[in-house]
Amino acid sequence: MSGPLAGVRVIDLTINVLGPLATQVLGDAGADVIKIEAPGGDPMRKLGPCRTHDMGTYFLNVNRNKRSVLLDLKRPEGKAALRRLLETADVFVHSMRIGAIERLGFGYEAVAALNPRIIYASATGFRRNSRYRDRGAFDDVVQGLSGIAAINAGPDGAPRYYPTVIADKFTGYTLASAISMALYARSNTGKGQQVHVPMMETMLAFNLIEHLWGATLRDPSLGLGYSRVTSPHRRPYATKDGYICLMAVTDDQWRRLYVAIGRPALIEDPRFATLSARSKNIDAVYGVLTEAMTERTTAEWVTILDEADIVNGPVNTIQDLLDDEYLAETGFFQPVEHPTEGAMTMMAMPVEFDGTPTSIRSLPPTLGEHTESVLLEAGLSAEEIARARGD
Repeated sequence: MSGPLAGVRVIDLTINVLGPLATQVLGDAGADVIKIEAPGGDPMRKLGPCRTHDMGTYFLNVNRNKRSVLLDLKRPEGKAALRRLLETADVFVHSMRIGAIERLGFGYEAVAALNPRIIYASATGFRRNSRYRDRGAFDDVVQGLSGIAAINAGPDGAPRYYPTVIADKFTGYTLASAISMALYARSNTGKGQQVHVPMMETMLAFNLIEHLWGATLRDPSLGLGYSRVTSPHRRPYATKDGYICLMAVTDDQWRRLYVAIGRPALIEDPRFATLSARSKNIDAVYGVLTEAMTERTTAEWVTILDEADIVNGPVNTIQDLLDDEYLAETGFFQPVEHPTEGAMTMMAMPVEFDGTPTSIRSLPPTLGEHTESVLLEAGLSAEEIARARGD
């Protein structure tokens, strides 16, 4: 047995980022993930540098530990083949709008009729029982709707997107977690169920933990948003030769920090002495640190702050990460040899399981690479396979 989900079969009808990331997490954990692709394949195959057609790096980073099966679901034969696969599956995952998947013939009721024990999982923009059930949603739009773009406003006050697809990725991880919970419930009850993860509510729950603030007590007049993290002065500090990040939380940590930066008098300053006082005077606090950090190099500050046991670290670029000694030690970047793409770097799964270790068992598949082998396993004939993929 390898991986906590070894023995679980997942039929993956997702594209782009959110769904493929979720199913890659399941595959890393040992599940047999069968990725169903339409003729033309997942659009992410076209994004990023590539050595061969339809193997872009964006696709490569969210589609390992999967088998690719090409099915033309516009044809009755393609749908019939998918039904055969669903009969043998533990999990079905899709990222289509609810109305679209139902019109295709693979809504929850139809799939549960084929396989009552199946975990039927999906992620869409909004709750499935709401007025927006069939409204489209992409990362940028959800960043705006959920308040993420607003709290990331620039110095001019204009909202900005985070420079990562944070809504897609966080919802993807949430979907993988929800599927695992449903599998655990099935192990206790023997019953399958439907699991739905809306991007909007997922990002609201993520964003508002600290920012709901006074509205938590039903009194928005007490303030909205956590001022320490929304302050325009909250940013990496410039040093003599670069930038450094640091943070203190408790009063004791702040006292040690004041001494380390050569401002011991601040220990007695009522503006800076307690957590509540610092919160009310956060811009002044950041101003003191901004001034102090310019007095030494980044390396000098790392040494001083480490000695004072103050959490800190330099600002890394992506190139810095590739050369980082800690990441080399932990093996986060794993060199692999792909059958068609040659030398590649894969990122390790961050979660460790002592008894059921995760692994990179197979590298991202070429389009339809496993169509014949998977459908033969399901009992289809060569002629049926050809019709199912639209030959």
